[in-house]
Amino acid sequence: MGCVQRRRFLIAVALLAAPLAAVAQQPGKVWRIGFLALSFQPEYVEAFRKGMRDLGYVEGRNLVIEWRYADGKLERMPELAGELVQLKVDVIVASASVAIGAAQKVTSTIPIVMTTTGDPVGAGFVKSLAHPGGNITGLSNMRGDLAGKHVDILLAVVPKLSRLGLLVTPTSTTTPSIVESVPAAARKAGLTMVVARASTPQEIDAAFALLSRENMGAVVMGSGPFFNVHRTRIAELGIRYRLPIIFGNRLYVEAGGLMSYGQKLDESYVRAASYVNKILRGAKPGDLPVEQPVTLEFVINEKTAKALGLTIPPSLLARADEVIQ
Repeated sequence: MGCVQRRRFLIAVALLAAPLAAVAQQPGKVWRIGFLALSFQPEYVEAFRKGMRDLGYVEGRNLVIEWRYADGKLERMPELAGELVQLKVDVIVASASVAIGAAQKVTSTIPIVMTTTGDPVGAGFVKSLAHPGGNITGLSNMRGDLAGKHVDILLAVVPKLSRLGLLVTPTSTTTPSIVESVPAAARKAGLTMVVARASTPQEIDAAFALLSRENMGAVVMGSGPFFNVHRTRIAELGIRYRLPIIFGNRLYVEAGGLMSYGQKLDESYVRAASYVNKILRGAKPGDLPVEQPVTLEFVINEKTAKALGLTIPPSLLARADEVIQ
């Protein structure tokens, strides 16, 4: 190989080895990203930051993130979304349906990246998963699709289960699909179903009292950022009323809940960064397909199981990705 050819070859290899984002970013450009969420979740914030760092974005150098949290107060979301629009951010990262909906109402031009939501098509966020259209794209979850698995796990833990409760919140776009899928799975298993709803802390307490009065043998927990905010209280109520509960993500189990089976939410926040990167490089949100979870995990809190007087079958413990002692 001649000197000129060798030089060209080495330059080509170097370009291929360089991080794609570093090649694509505009020299000297400082990007401004808005991050909108109902509450501060350190695990997810760090996951998003890591995703951005891995793609070559460094806060204080070529990246500014405008963090906006509603401190669990749903009524604050429109105001916070409006603030991000006034700041003329390049992209809004919206954490869950309540944030996505708030951002959608205040802008049809600033790209919006969803970190997770249950039914983006049904909620009117996108036209379809493959072709979102408009200014919104990102990640969806499979919560409604996991109903059968949740019921099967509860049956393994509570073999004589005959009455199953479902607790949902009207504030989540995942609720309609869960209210259809969980009762369908319960009927298939021959279980009697009772659905309770809550959208305030007081209603959470009332819902657990109702499920206890109805003699529920176990409960499937719906999803939504509102429930995430009150997960410690929900775990405590599960133990107080001696109700085995299965959740959709591990945060509840870390807070004292019994079990979870669902997506790894921190992974979704890392992946959300890749959507931001593509948009900053010129991609249109409406052309980027909505993705679903890559990894599902099963977590058990054995300490909570003991508090509930339950013995988790060895076969189920062996299947768990993590057992919290």
